[in-house]
Amino acid sequence: MRIAVIGAGPAGMTAALQLSRRGVDVSVFEAGPSVGGLARSFELWGQRVDLGPHRFFSTDARVNRLWLDIVGREYAMVDRLTRIYYRRRFFQYPLKPLNALWNMGLPDAAMCVISYFNEHLRPESPRTDNASFESWVVRRFGRRLFEMFFKSYSEKLWGIPCHELSADFAAQRIKKLSFSEAARSALSPQRGTRHTSLVDRFAYPLNGTGSVYEKMAERLRDCGGQVHLECPVRRVVHEGFDVRGVELQNGRVKQFDHVISTMPLTNLVRGLDEVPADVRASADDLKFRNTILVYLHVDSDSLFDDQWLYIHAPDLKMGRVTNFRNWVPQLYGEAQTTILAVEYWCDDSDPTWTASDDHLIEQATRELQSTGLLRDQQVMGGHVVRVRRCYPVYRVGYREHTDRLADYLRNFRGLTPIGRYGTFKYNNQDHSILMGILAAENLLDECDHDLWSVNTDHEAYQEAALITETGLVVRRFVRHEASDDQVQLAVRT
Repeated sequence: MRIAVIGAGPAGMTAALQLSRRGVDVSVFEAGPSVGGLARSFELWGQRVDLGPHRFFSTDARVNRLWLDIVGREYAMVDRLTRIYYRRRFFQYPLKPLNALWNMGLPDAAMCVISYFNEHLRPESPRTDNASFESWVVRRFGRRLFEMFFKSYSEKLWGIPCHELSADFAAQRIKKLSFSEAARSALSPQRGTRHTSLVDRFAYPLNGTGSVYEKMAERLRDCGGQVHLECPVRRVVHEGFDVRGVELQNGRVKQFDHVISTMPLTNLVRGLDEVPADVRASADDLKFRNTILVYLHVDSDSLFDDQWLYIHAPDLKMGRVTNFRNWVPQLYGEAQTTILAVEYWCDDSDPTWTASDDHLIEQATRELQSTGLLRDQQVMGGHVVRVRRCYPVYRVGYREHTDRLADYLRNFRGLTPIGRYGTFKYNNQDHSILMGILAAENLLDECDHDLWSVNTDHEAYQEAALITETGLVVRRFVRHEASDDQVQLAVRT
């Protein structure tokens, strides 16, 4: 069997490696100059940086075992420090009562509590609309907290009003988080039991998050697989519903028995022949959001302690700031300087997307100075990275379009879409790695995993696991046929 994998991000590299380990002839085609996709790392000013903040956290034993198999002992557990910048103050995230009270002041804090209880004391009928992100969050936290800690940042990221953003975003990212859980989390010193958006420790590779996928590429080659960099795929070639291979950007057609695609779902569908009008219309209605990262080289080794900050201030265009000095020392080595990454999100039509590098570097420097994160420290250099189609935009009604595309693509024999781009899902690394694992099992073991259900409310584990300093801690769940009781066994491996 000869298999082509389009894209060398977490999903594509995982699938390719798992297949090659089983003796399959695998070729990976990556449009960019390196592997890792959105999780790649690169050298800058003699240091190592990622495309923004990329923590790794999973409770899926399969994902963690593979990650540790690749990384070995070359990782550290990082104590997370993240804050929210709002109203010229820094709020700890997750929110801590004393810190939040001090920054808000008693009147605002009281208004948040009143807003929360007002929402929960209303009759059910006015609160039945759960379609939008705004309605979902307001119902769960109250309007005051929504406007302070959700609205501005979300609208910067997605480029649409929160009432046009689907509640699916909240269901995926904060589905189990509530006002009461956030309060308990703030008061509890225990680690490892919090909602995933509140975890205060995570694993991080010593040479940057992209090193995971660089090592995957090395092992893939050791197994006889190939990785073709700067080799974009134009389209998937097929006869009827039978996939025959891929057509490269240079027009060459390469024959394969199966294609695993992590290219943007919209591009995949548009490249197919004789696509029905309603399917093509759905592809055209789905949009991705771009990211611009402005890296600043600052002459200081102690700017602030956060790994990253969320910028909720509506008067600032930047949305997030990463401080690579605060991850692991191996990233900066002997350097006495700091690299910051300032993120902006935009569409192709936005002036920000076409602004000059000098303009963006000046803007990022000015905005950081306005927050106090930069004062009189010298910015010795700037570097701009533009990344198209980073975020699938969950506009209300998007699910109808993705379901239509998924149903149509299921007709094709020899085609498996996976990954953040390939399935139009706001995946973390662990979700994409899991998709790669399951895709390989479907092909080699005749499994029937529904890859479209990864990163939904329907995920279930037979094992749950956490990565620690000493390895993996696993809890196995054994369900007895005659009982609904579950027995948990903790095993350290």
